[in-house]
Amino acid sequence: MKIRSVVFALTVSAAVLFAADPPKPKHINRAIELLDQHQPIYYTGSHSGTTGSFEQGKLDAQTYADYISYDMEHAPFDVKGLADYMRGLVAGGPTKSGHRTPAVIVNVPVNGTDEAAVHANAWMFEQVLATGVHGILLTHADTPGAVRAFVEACRLPIHKQGVDKGVNEGRRGAHGTPTASQIWGVSQDEYLDKADPWPLNPNGELLLGLKLEDKYALANADENLKVPGIAFAEWGPGDMALSLGVRGPNAEANPAMVAARAKVFAATKAHGQFFLNSMNPNNVIDMIKEGVMVGPASQQAAEIGRKYTNRQLPW
Repeated sequence: MKIRSVVFALTVSAAVLFAADPPKPKHINRAIELLDQHQPIYYTGSHSGTTGSFEQGKLDAQTYADYISYDMEHAPFDVKGLADYMRGLVAGGPTKSGHRTPAVIVNVPVNGTDEAAVHANAWMFEQVLATGVHGILLTHADTPGAVRAFVEACRLPIHKQGVDKGVNEGRRGAHGTPTASQIWGVSQDEYLDKADPWPLNPNGELLLGLKLEDKYALANADENLKVPGIAFAEWGPGDMALSLGVRGPNAEANPAMVAARAKVFAATKAHGQFFLNSMNPNNVIDMIKEGVMVGPASQQAAEIGRKYTNRQLPW
């Protein structure tokens, strides 16, 4: 009886320890891991004024969100602050899902008005990626040439998926590899292998997105989203309303706005990208049914959505 009791106790103890172990992630980027499982992802941050500091990073490491949208479009372009924040996320991790940090996607203050503008400001993408972030969102992505230059600026030339099929060879240099690899918790060689846009590169860990948020981007929505390397896109209702001359508290119900959203949504579906739209507790299930896969959401809205889709990955 005593032997049986000891065996039983050891078995229970082992089971408890095993259950306490965090899951082993398949991706560095938690947002990619979820999208790969056809699970919607929910983010926080953006224009809420994310503070670029080590201590803020430690606090945000256990966020309910699947990724943090880090605003440098309307906030200062402070690369040191972003680098400190990323180190703070590592110090405050890992996440409950077993990832080293939550994913971080940065809004960079480069408008995609044309190819020349993106080429001239490509240094911003390089500096941001060197901090170890997991993606970038191009604002006012107006032309396919600008989108193409954006993808090329974020890619290392060693990666060939899509080359000569809509994009040219990558232009990013290797200078940020030591820092970024430390944030990701991988060797420099492994970082070089994985620092590429997903799903264009199935082994990639970067998410590149577009804000098709004005009438110029809207006119080119289909051509913009044909460019390889883009994972998701949004229609930016605030700026879209200004561009279309729509004002008032119910701007999104205006027929021109409804048509704009539908056009961007249809373009993402046609070219295999994910559509981003804000979600709240009252509409999150309807958004998921419609096909929205990415969105800013409160913790309450995110939990409703996760239960609806029977998400298994912890949060």
